[in-house]
Amino acid sequence: MCTGIRFDDNNGNMYFGRNLDWSTGYGQKVVITPKNYRFRSAFLGDLAMKYPVIGMAIIEENTPLYFDCMNDAGLGVAGLNFPGYTHYETGPIDGKFNVSAYEFPLFLTANFKTVDEVEKILTNVAIVDKPINEKFPTSMLHWLIGDGKRSIVVEYTKDGMRVHDNDVDVLTNQPTFDWHKENLRNYMNLENSMPEKVTWGSSDIQPFGSGSMMRGLPGDYSSPSRFIRVAYTNTHYPTKTTEAENVCRLFHTLASVAMVDGAAKMADGQFEKTIYTSGFSAATNTYYYNTYENFTIRAVSMSDYDLDGSDLIGITDNR
Repeated sequence: MCTGIRFDDNNGNMYFGRNLDWSTGYGQKVVITPKNYRFRSAFLGDLAMKYPVIGMAIIEENTPLYFDCMNDAGLGVAGLNFPGYTHYETGPIDGKFNVSAYEFPLFLTANFKTVDEVEKILTNVAIVDKPINEKFPTSMLHWLIGDGKRSIVVEYTKDGMRVHDNDVDVLTNQPTFDWHKENLRNYMNLENSMPEKVTWGSSDIQPFGSGSMMRGLPGDYSSPSRFIRVAYTNTHYPTKTTEAENVCRLFHTLASVAMVDGAAKMADGQFEKTIYTSGFSAATNTYYYNTYENFTIRAVSMSDYDLDGSDLIGITDNR
């Protein structure tokens, strides 16, 4: 399971991040795909890259399999687990840009700089169930896509592709995004204000303190509950100005829905936990992350690397 968020600093700079929740990692690391890397698409052939891309990925067959990634123009994409609902095309569709699920994040961030541009191309995109090899089966995902102005959610189901405007700028997992949005109506009572005392008969009843108007905010790790919790936190967090303040906001917001080892058992008997938390600042083109074992927030700046090269750049930090 996973959680993703987006917000901006009111100056058009996006902050975009996610938790990746699972029982174990995949050997992932920060990977930069420079502009002269030859992107070999499964169906579209060699594609030139307009923008360099950074994110968390594993490299297989010299291809970055991004869990989340962003480009230096300020567009971000994160794939979140969506089992039971995802239904890709079984083969390429004539007249469409056919893209496999594993290359979809790179396809978007390598070629487009805004959500508006992405929305236009998506009307002619088909996502095909084609894994990169037998080692890595196709992941059943939906995607949060954001820039400095707004975000959308892309879901591919039996009804085809659906693109949802995301005015709360968050995403978790199943059910569908429109179900989550409808479910928000069950929590319209939540407030961040300090309650006033009330009088019952001759008794004045005083509040225990701040947070009393949040009663009913779900605290479990299920996808519907995490959606409500992160939507509340993300939309109520005060707007910040500096890079440090916004990175702090990003990691604290995602920490509100982070999963702790031993609390939620999966079907295979393993426990789900937040393997890593990541975030990207479009203001400085810096990718931030920490891991379950190491809370230290590490930073990788795109400006420190050759963005005009042709070879993938894998960044390993064993701290």
